[in-house]
Amino acid sequence: MEIGKYSWGIGDRFAHQAEAQLKAMILAKNAGIDIVPVWNKSNREHMFIRSEPTATRAAADAAVKALGWTGQYFCDADHINMNNVDRFMNACDFFTLDVADYIGKEAATEEIEAFIEANKKYIGNLSIPGIAKPFIITENNVRNIAKKFLFAIKEAATIYQYVVKAKGEGNFVPEVSMDEVNDAQSPVEMFFILSAIAQYKIPAQTIAPKFTGRFNKGVDYVGDIKQFATEFEEDLLVIDFAVKEFGLPENLKLSIHSGSDKFSIYPVMGELIKKHNKGIHVKTAGTTWLEEVIGLAEAGGDGLEVAKKIYADTYEHQSEMTAPYATVIDIDFTKIPAPEEVNSWDSQKFAESLRHVPSNPNYNPNFRQLIHVAFKIAANLGAVYTKALEKYAEIVGQQVTENLWERHIKLLFGIR
Repeated sequence: MEIGKYSWGIGDRFAHQAEAQLKAMILAKNAGIDIVPVWNKSNREHMFIRSEPTATRAAADAAVKALGWTGQYFCDADHINMNNVDRFMNACDFFTLDVADYIGKEAATEEIEAFIEANKKYIGNLSIPGIAKPFIITENNVRNIAKKFLFAIKEAATIYQYVVKAKGEGNFVPEVSMDEVNDAQSPVEMFFILSAIAQYKIPAQTIAPKFTGRFNKGVDYVGDIKQFATEFEEDLLVIDFAVKEFGLPENLKLSIHSGSDKFSIYPVMGELIKKHNKGIHVKTAGTTWLEEVIGLAEAGGDGLEVAKKIYADTYEHQSEMTAPYATVIDIDFTKIPAPEEVNSWDSQKFAESLRHVPSNPNYNPNFRQLIHVAFKIAANLGAVYTKALEKYAEIVGQQVTENLWERHIKLLFGIR
């Protein structure tokens, strides 16, 4: 089972927007870009909302049938580990093997020494085709990389083999994820990480590294775009070289997590994957939930009241809501409005404050990030929220489709 060249992780917290999301992929296909939809929802999100992966699969299957989609599609067991993989086994055919928690834990000394021995040929000047200057590699470099990453990759292999026993070899797409850490992985580290992935026989088709800069939830990239471009291009070239050196799957591609709304680097990524004829996987999970709230606000009446209720409850429980996402949000709490102020807003003011259009004077990235991490509040509203989604399905769905198509897909692929 091989995933297509371009794929998009489209999370749907409440399993109501699968058709709206798929419509964006259809618009892309009509424009000549084949994108594989991958519906993803993490264990943490299922726990917060009290849902099961089978609901994600059911929603995806129903959307595919309703819209007559004939291309590939997948359901992603997002950020799974040995503690929670079982609940995803039957519903999913894409498994994101999350090893972030294991980075920095050391493998056994003999395993580290064996890894150094296996990679001895790369000590000295390591030349990667397309990268101007060779990397100077010492035995100590390799040892330090092994100490930092080898145990984590071995853990990924343990999860991978566990899934293989249940689903069979080649019956799912494996991804290795190491993005939810503080330090970015350098291209040299990426090369030896891929060596370890090959050594432990994980046929990874996508890999999600941590890049320099801030990839905060639901807002634009914060960092040096030129430095990001250099890292991104070097990673593309390292992957290409590693595929040939280590016998990894030829379709192995970069996966950009927390890709939601990284508008300033989309053109950079688009130009580089086009330049090198490479694929990409982008995850934009959280933006669907935000577009639901925008849609309810746009609907006015009781839809707007539900949106305001969500914000008021979020404001009251802001510490609880933000704590699990502390590493991927930057909120200036002095710039979030009090519920009393928000209660005076009309539909336009609420929607424009939340919608990610930086040129709009009403846009408030702090307000947006706070609501982004507060989907548990909507879950606690239960039927009040889901019935509002159903009542205003048309306007909500329109927001979801337009967001994916107009602000994401068109920007990444340079579609006019």
